[in-house]
Amino acid sequence: MRHTVAILTVACSLFTESLWAHHAFSMFDQKQRMELHGVVKEFQWTNPHVWVQLLVTGDDGTVVEWSIEGSSPNGLRRQGWKSSTLQPGMEVSVTISPLKDGQAGGSLVNVTLPDGTVMGRRLDPND
Repeated sequence: MRHTVAILTVACSLFTESLWAHHAFSMFDQKQRMELHGVVKEFQWTNPHVWVQLLVTGDDGTVVEWSIEGSSPNGLRRQGWKSSTLQPGMEVSVTISPLKDGQAGGSLVNVTLPDGTVMGRRLDPND
């Protein structure tokens, strides 16, 4: 019996650790905000996190594809999002916490839709 309890304890701790690692956002610089203006290439309404693929044109005309990770579809649905909120070809402004390594990606803070509606977290001026 002790052996079974020990095995279950180790298994549960490993499972919990892997869940925590999955939900860690340590790769994003949560203290920084960056605003991107671009065109939605794809909106992936998938578990465990949604993704926005955003095409951003730089000052030199180069187009860079940004991969932006959002929260879960369930969490976003409770904030008023739908799987159809972002459509390919839609021009939007997106506020993100950028990746620490400088690559073209980040954690979604909010999106301003073409009609001016802000989806996601509104930013406090002191934030």
